[in-house]
Amino acid sequence: MITSITKFKLPKPATQEEAKNIFLSTAPKYRDLPGLIRKCYVIFDDGYAVGGIYLWNSRKDAEAVYTENWKDFVREKYGSEPEITYLETPVVVDNVSKEIITD
Repeated sequence: MITSITKFKLPKPATQEEAKNIFLSTAPKYRDLPGLIRKCYVIFDDGYAVGGIYLWNSRKDAEAVYTENWKDFVREKYGSEPEITYLETPVVVDNVSKEIITD
């Protein structure tokens, strides 16, 4: 599994309510996305950046989404270049499903 963290800088800080409304406008795009296990939308501490923490089946699945079209969408929506960090994720503790998940 792979965790990816995306970060987009904003021209002005977003309140939690503003960010929530933006996130809800894009969330349906990620439902039933091949290879995506979970996505968490996040606001960085200063409110000047937002992003997501994704858990993927594989890096290939993640990279299939982070295309130039996706980057163009992010640039248009948030006005900045997206940053993407990938992390190997060998074990996940899921307290909702009461499972420990591994590759």
